[in-house]
Amino acid sequence: MAFDATFYAFVGLVLFLALIVYLKVPGMMGKALDQRADKITKDLAEAKRLREEAQSLLAEYQRKRKEAEAEAASIVAVAQREAEALTAEAKQKTEEYVVRRTALSEQKIKQAETDAINAVRAAAVDLAIGAAETVIAAKTDAAAGKKLFDDALTAVKARLN
Repeated sequence: MAFDATFYAFVGLVLFLALIVYLKVPGMMGKALDQRADKITKDLAEAKRLREEAQSLLAEYQRKRKEAEAEAASIVAVAQREAEALTAEAKQKTEEYVVRRTALSEQKIKQAETDAINAVRAAAVDLAIGAAETVIAAKTDAAAGKKLFDDALTAVKARLN
């Protein structure tokens, strides 16, 4: 019987396959593949968990951002209302100050007018008294002049008070 190369190749293949089965290479390969598949499954589960966590954090941050924006808007609105109130109050106080100062100025002007009129009247009275004294002194004697002067002086004092 002549064995040709094909037969030896076949026998070598059978021995190789027997050796692989004997050394449990398919089991080791299956086990390695199962471990790899388990690792991939765990990695996918971890990635899914991290993604969900990231999405929840994103939603929380978006909610916080919206709350912060709303709070900022309310702070701006309050500040604007306070500024408007302060402006209105300042305007009102300024107008009141102007009214008070105007009234005080008008009062001072009226007082100055009254003082000026009184000063002119006093000067006119003094001048009239002096002129009357001169005229009466020229026309009357000393006793009659004294009586007339005292009567005139009493009348003028009564009118001035």
